[in-house]
Amino acid sequence: MREFRSLLAGAGFEIVGLDPDAPEVSETGDTFEENALIKARAASALTGLPALAEDSGIVVDALGGEPGVHSARWVPGSDEDRVRALLARMAEVPAERRTARYVSVIAVVLPSGREELFRGELEGRLAEAPRGTGGFGYDPIFVVADGRTVAEMALEEKNGISHRSRALARCLERLPALLEEG
Repeated sequence: MREFRSLLAGAGFEIVGLDPDAPEVSETGDTFEENALIKARAASALTGLPALAEDSGIVVDALGGEPGVHSARWVPGSDEDRVRALLARMAEVPAERRTARYVSVIAVVLPSGREELFRGELEGRLAEAPRGTGGFGYDPIFVVADGRTVAEMALEEKNGISHRSRALARCLERLPALLEEG
């Protein structure tokens, strides 16, 4: 929510999260698109309002796309535990094969049943060790084109290039018309 509020500041939309006591929605989809739709459908059904939901993760080419949709629950424990596990799996992978991407899919579901999806990606590669103190998740090992990890960037910089900001930019291009169409 913090990231979306920051990305949407000044866009003219009020972002309201679900009540903390709202029923938990299980992410049972096999794709980012399916999981985003599951969450947005549930939120729209619960509130009777247009709903925006996102699913995201890291896709590592040398691991056949893992952790993918399971990124946040790929390994039990903390973000640091997942980073350590990913680095261990990649230990013997040479630099030229350490390519990865962050993927974000935003689903918009309207009470009328209309649905649209918006995808954003950020290409990068995996570092051999964590660097930086910002961000969360896999940010300390996700290296972007300028050689820094996402965790070494200021929040404003990250928001300017992130997979979420790219998906959200596509969403914002269509959102006014979608809301008007109902």
